[in-house]
Amino acid sequence: MTSSTSTAFVTEAMIKHGLAFKLNRVILTTTAIIFLTAFGYTYLYSRDQILRDTQANAAILTLATINKIETTLNGIEIVPTYLARTLATQEPGDLALQKEVEDFLSTNPEIYGSATAFEPYAFDGKTLYHAPYIFRDNNRLKRISLGSAQYDYFHLDWYQVPKELGRAVWSEPYFDEGGGNIAMATYSVPFYRYVNKKRTFSGVVTADISLDWLLEIVKKLIPEQTGYAFLVSRNGVFVIHPNKAYILRESVFSIAEAQHNPELRRIGRHMTRGGEGFVSLSRNYANEKVWLYYAPLPSLGWSMGIVFPEDVLFAEIHKLNRVKLVIGTAGLSILFFAIVFISGKVTRPLRNLAETTKEIARGNLDLDVPPIASKDEVGELTRSFRDMQSALKEYITNLAETTAAKERIESELKIAHSIQMSFLPKKFPPFPERKEFEIYATLEPAREVGGDLYDFFLLDDEHLFFSIGDVSGKGVPAALFMAVTKTLIKGIGSTPGIQPSDILNAVNAELCIDNESCMFVTMFCGILNFKTGELAFTNAGHNPPVLMPVEGVHRWLEVPPGFILGIMEDESFDTVSITLKPGEALLLYTDGITEAMNGEKQLFSDAALLEAIHSCQSSTLEGLISHIMTSVKRFAGDEPQSDDITVLALRYRGLEI
Repeated sequence: MTSSTSTAFVTEAMIKHGLAFKLNRVILTTTAIIFLTAFGYTYLYSRDQILRDTQANAAILTLATINKIETTLNGIEIVPTYLARTLATQEPGDLALQKEVEDFLSTNPEIYGSATAFEPYAFDGKTLYHAPYIFRDNNRLKRISLGSAQYDYFHLDWYQVPKELGRAVWSEPYFDEGGGNIAMATYSVPFYRYVNKKRTFSGVVTADISLDWLLEIVKKLIPEQTGYAFLVSRNGVFVIHPNKAYILRESVFSIAEAQHNPELRRIGRHMTRGGEGFVSLSRNYANEKVWLYYAPLPSLGWSMGIVFPEDVLFAEIHKLNRVKLVIGTAGLSILFFAIVFISGKVTRPLRNLAETTKEIARGNLDLDVPPIASKDEVGELTRSFRDMQSALKEYITNLAETTAAKERIESELKIAHSIQMSFLPKKFPPFPERKEFEIYATLEPAREVGGDLYDFFLLDDEHLFFSIGDVSGKGVPAALFMAVTKTLIKGIGSTPGIQPSDILNAVNAELCIDNESCMFVTMFCGILNFKTGELAFTNAGHNPPVLMPVEGVHRWLEVPPGFILGIMEDESFDTVSITLKPGEALLLYTDGITEAMNGEKQLFSDAALLEAIHSCQSSTLEGLISHIMTSVKRFAGDEPQSDDITVLALRYRGLEI
């Protein structure tokens, strides 16, 4: 085989398999996306379900254990409470007191030990220290005396805190060196006696619980291979933890500080405040990512947590995902070979059809398309090409006619725009002989013609009528409705002595007649007595104007409520009057200003309009409106104008000008 023959073969092979390759790529990519989407969804759903089940089970286990501990602690609290009440009213001898404590310990195996610690000289008036302590030692009860210079219990937390607070409290966990010599927590109940008719603190009665007892309860909470449980005190100190070095030596906050872990610090704060939650923790003491459920122990003020390593929690999901990936990969491979086989059979007749249609693409519309006997999609495509030939011939014939018609429509729209603009006052100043007021307006339609309108004219030698409106929709229908509305306003508003509300009542009644398209218009209109400054106005669902005083803050004019025109025939409108001071002005506008949109789909807004008015340096109304229009266009940028924009400004100058 020569070099040129080889190159031609390769080129033909590339053309031959081009469509097949694209089919393979599209179908396999789509299938892979569907598979990965389903795979991801099932993974996330299974993961969420496991987390929900884990949280529910952890809550049940934790709360059951907490309830068990709480029930036991509540029973323990009864013992010193009862004894404290007895000591408050009686003064039993040392042996009687010892016998009573021993009876309590015999019937309450959860209590490790109990002490009755008196204030200095409070027991017999002679003894500084008197704190007999009875505790369990190798399954028998043993008594020792706690008070000494080496064991000055007066300054220990289990004695000092209830004395200062005046109530029973559980202590923080501690190692009782010199007493029980174990890690414990103590419930201390203060008791009081009357000395010289004065209630006086006389000592505390304690009940100790061994942290080993709590450890046995907590170890039964969760199997060691699936996680672990721990307890922290109200200050965040670890009471029970699988890492023995943490117990009574480290706290949640010291570990968080050492690991530079603000996440753990936040969880620790919530735990010590009695919070409950189920959270993810990026790493624990073993540097594992874990899930943590925690809940408070109300009696002790401690918090219990259960930790589930994420690897253990999701082990079954990961195993199932590996199986899914193997099955998915094998399925995609089988699908690939099936598509290659089918696409080869489909593309062969298509290549023949492509060669023929090249001539059609060059403009030879009279060329016959080779017939194909098959009735499948390829045969249908061939018949479609024949229809395309006929359609192209007809399209070319009609294109010239369509182009001419489009040019005619565009010309007519330009004429319509000129006619519409001629409806509106456009000569400024419109009444140069009138120095009592100044007025200026502008309108920019979003299309060739639009639905916004404004108007103003003199009613007599003292009154100026002005209005602004916005028709629903855009284009030719809105322009026609605008022309009808403006004509009605002009005709009805010229009636001597008429009020603005009477004008809108009459216009609304006319617009509602045969309004099958349900078009409507918002409208604000007013009549200014430019001799006195009295302004009478009404409103039909239009944006309230901006009142611009000579001094002070620009604000929205309070307008009477009123529905839009053209919908409800029986709607009525009210007239409100105010008196303008010389130099005060009104700015009327349509929502094309405040709803102008930029490329990020943000609106210009009412606040931006007020800011534009405030920042204007021009003293003329034309300069003010020009500044506002510039601000709107600068805000919109390259975004096309989406609505008609109309602005009208009126300033009352007064007779003294």
